[in-house]
Amino acid sequence: MIRIVTTPRLESLERASRTAREQVREVAGSANEAFGEHVRELYATTDRAERAEATTDEVAAILKRAMQELAAAQKELLLKDIEIRRLREELESERLEGRTLTVLLHHGEPHTIYRSREEAKGDTATHGVPADAWVPSDERPTADVQWRLDAFIYDAGSNGFRRAYMPSPEPVGGAA
Repeated sequence: MIRIVTTPRLESLERASRTAREQVREVAGSANEAFGEHVRELYATTDRAERAEATTDEVAAILKRAMQELAAAQKELLLKDIEIRRLREELESERLEGRTLTVLLHHGEPHTIYRSREEAKGDTATHGVPADAWVPSDERPTADVQWRLDAFIYDAGSNGFRRAYMPSPEPVGGAA
């Protein structure tokens, strides 16, 4: 079949072809823009996901260390609790009446407390206090003596310890 195409028909087809090409360019441009935006969004999302994963790994490592420290602290606390209970039981099992403590005084200030005079002398000798440095309790003020041991006895009446050696009372302002 033969078809005769006229000039106006050709011009109309060319116009339609140009219009279609322009629409194709516009649609292709819009598609390219949309694809570019999609790729940028994909990269941004991937970057955020990678940062979130790195942060999650850091937090997991910090949490693991914190849990280890907590476990160690709980273990130490448990051991201290056991030791406190043992010491309480030991303290409650001992009779307090007549119990003595020895206090090491350095120029009249309490320095260390011991269960006995022998423990005090043995321990302080290891710290360089010579054996002849000890002065027995007497009437001199405690501040005048460099090293001195004072014994204290448990007094049930006062629910506490009192000095085993009590210095004689000094008259106050001539009244005594």
